[in-house]
Amino acid sequence: MTTKKWLILGGVLLVLVLAGIVGARRQTGLQVQASVAARQDIQAKVSANGKIQAVKKVDITANSIGQVTRMMVKEGDAVRIGELLLEIDPIQSRAAEESREANLKATTHDLATAEAKLDKTRKDYARAVLNFKAQIISQSDFEQAKTNLDMDESTVRSARQHVDQARADLAGAADVLDKTRITSPMNGVVTGKHIELGETAVPGLQNQPGTVLLTISDMSKVEAEMEVDEASIPMVKLGQSAQVRIDAYPNQTFEGVVTEVGGSPIVQANSNEAIKFKVKVQLLRPPADIKPGLSDQADIFTGSRTQVLAVPIQALVVKDLKAKAGEALGPGEPREQEGVYVVEKGRAVFRPLQTGLMGDLTVEVLSGLQGGEQVIIGPFKALRELKDLDPVRVDDR
Repeated sequence: MTTKKWLILGGVLLVLVLAGIVGARRQTGLQVQASVAARQDIQAKVSANGKIQAVKKVDITANSIGQVTRMMVKEGDAVRIGELLLEIDPIQSRAAEESREANLKATTHDLATAEAKLDKTRKDYARAVLNFKAQIISQSDFEQAKTNLDMDESTVRSARQHVDQARADLAGAADVLDKTRITSPMNGVVTGKHIELGETAVPGLQNQPGTVLLTISDMSKVEAEMEVDEASIPMVKLGQSAQVRIDAYPNQTFEGVVTEVGGSPIVQANSNEAIKFKVKVQLLRPPADIKPGLSDQADIFTGSRTQVLAVPIQALVVKDLKAKAGEALGPGEPREQEGVYVVEKGRAVFRPLQTGLMGDLTVEVLSGLQGGEQVIIGPFKALRELKDLDPVRVDDR
C-alpha cells in the first residue's frame, strides 16, 4: 500500500475516532425532560364532591298519635303554605274535644247558678246590716248572714276557676284535633314521604323526636354540600366563587358562592377515614327541575394571580436537609427543603424555592428563580433519583 493511501486511511480513522468521542460525550448524563420557568396567569382552586340539597327544608313530624287515614300528596308534588298534606285519625281527638266542650258548658252553668245565689245573698246581707243596726235581729243572725255571704263568694270564685280550667282543657283538645290535619308550613316541593296510608304516626317523647312524616323543600334556593379535606380547608373562605358540576346535568356548569365553612370535622364512622369539613356552596341559577340528593363536584376558586413567575408542579422536589458536621438539627429547624433542579452547563443544580399560589398544573415562584431557567420536570423516576450536580442531557423531542 502506498504512503498516500496510508495517509488517507489514517485520516478516515481519525475522523471516526473523533466522531465517536463527540457522540460518547453527547450520550453521557441522565436523560431528562425540561420546561422553561416563565410568567403566566394562575388560578388556584379546591375541588370536592358532595350532594345537592335545599337551602330551606322542613321535616314534618307527628304531634299526635294515630293512624294515617288520608294522604293527600306524593313525592315530587308542589305544595303551597297551608295546604292539607295528610290527616291522622281524628276520632279520639274529636271525642276528647266534645267532652271538654260539654264540661265547659257544665261549669259555665254552675258559675251562673253560683253568681245568682251570691246576688241574692248580698241583698240578704244588706238587709241584715240595716236590721242589726235597728236592733231588729240578734248578733247571731247577723253573723250567720255574713257567713252565708263569704261562703257564696268563695263558691263563685271556685266556679270561675273551674270555668277557666275547662276553657283551657277545651283549647288543648281543639289544638290536638287541629294537629291531626297536617298542613304545609311553606311553599315548596315534597322531597320526602316517610309514612304510608294506614301506618301509625307517633309523636316525640322528651328528647326522642316523633315520626318524620314528610319533608318539604324550597327548591328555588339550593346548595351543594361539599366535603373538603383538612389540607385544603384553610384556603376556603366565605364569599368565594365556585363552579358546580352535577352528574344529572352533563356538560353543564353552574355558578355558585361559598355560604358556609364548617368549623369542626364531619363525624366519620371509621376512624381511619380522612378528616373532612363541611362546606356549602349556594347555586346562583339552579335548573328548575333540580332535585335534592344529586351528586355533584365543585371547584372553589381560592385565589388568582396574573403574569407571575411559575413552574410546572411536577418539577417540585423535596430535598432532605443535613446538619453541619458535628452538629444536629434543632427541634424547631426544618428537615426538608422544597425546590427544583435547573439545567446548568449539562448538570442538574438544585435551587431552593419559596412557592405561592398553586394552580392545576403550575405553582407560583416567589423566590429562587429569575425566569428563563430550564427546569427539569421528568421523567418521574429520573427526577426522584437526581442529586445536585449530576450530569444530565435534555430530551429535546
